[in-house]
Amino acid sequence: MGTLASFTGLGGGFLVVPLLLFMGYSAAKSVGTSFLTIFIISISALLAHNKLANVDYRLGVLLGIGGIIGAQIGSRLVEHVPEAVFNKIFALILVFLAIRMFLAKG
Repeated sequence: MGTLASFTGLGGGFLVVPLLLFMGYSAAKSVGTSFLTIFIISISALLAHNKLANVDYRLGVLLGIGGIIGAQIGSRLVEHVPEAVFNKIFALILVFLAIRMFLAKG
C-alpha cells in the first residue's frame, strides 16, 4: 500500500476505507484508522519526495491548513451519517473520480 500511496497520492482513504468497510468496521472507525495510515505513509513519502525535490512546501502548508479545518468538521459529521448513506456517498465519489481520471486527456 505504501508504494501505491507514494506513487499516486491516493493510498490512504482510497484504499484503506473500502477495505475496512469490507472487513466490517464502522464508517467512523474506518475513516479514523485511514487517517492514521495516511499519516504514517505520508511521512515516509514526504521524505522520499523531498530527496527528489518534488515538494512545494508553501502550497503544502496552505492546503494543510485548509485540511485541518475540514478534518475537524468532517470528523464530527461522519458520526451523524448512517452507514448505508456513508457507503453510497463514498462509492459515488470514487466512481466520479474514476470516470474523471478515465476521461482526462494526457
